[in-house]
Amino acid sequence: MTDKNAMDKLKGKAKEATGKLTGDRRKEAEGKGDQAKAKAGDAMDGARDRAKGVKDSLTDDDGR
Repeated sequence: MTDKNAMDKLKGKAKEATGKLTGDRRKEAEGKGDQAKAKAGDAMDGARDRAKGVKDSLTDDDGR
């Protein structure tokens, strides 16, 4: 998890909790959206890492 994704997740949880406490459904939905954004970012980071690993395993030791 990158720092940005972690920050988005924490921000989302805070917004969701604030929305629940105040009855503000819009703020609650924004919080859930921020958390989903962070989760998608984590998935993209994981896919990027796996793709790099596959690329590295398919290349020769001399970089070709």
